[in-house]
Amino acid sequence: MAGGSSGGSSSGGPKKARIEIIPLIDVVFFLLATFILFTLSLNKSSGVTVQLPQSGTSEPRDPLGTVTVSITEENAIAWDKDPISLDEFIIRLQKFKQTAGPDARILLNGDESALYSSARYVFDEIRKVGINKVLIETRVAPAGGR
Repeated sequence: MAGGSSGGSSSGGPKKARIEIIPLIDVVFFLLATFILFTLSLNKSSGVTVQLPQSGTSEPRDPLGTVTVSITEENAIAWDKDPISLDEFIIRLQKFKQTAGPDARILLNGDESALYSSARYVFDEIRKVGINKVLIETRVAPAGGR
């Protein structure tokens, strides 16, 4: 059997291993797209758009399990992205406290031009229903600035 088959190889020698670059590029693009989508979702606010006040001691927030209460420049209140009346605000607070239980957290997202009395009202109503965890959303002050 001198003229037998050599396993389908026409060169007669062992096949050399090749690195396929196309699947590698696909994996890299998948990881890049995943990273970009994850990064975009990190600081997405669930409240209405307001001009947040600056703070030099800002920390990243965890929006899971929180409701965003916004106070706009016109001193109107919004629940997440829903503009609501004062009566509706109290009703939603009570329902949220019942469903979230003792770990209920509120993220206060207020415009820097909103009146202090509006923020005080919101704080008072939150404390009246028994929610003690209130986070104030701010933006990071530029380094060396106010």
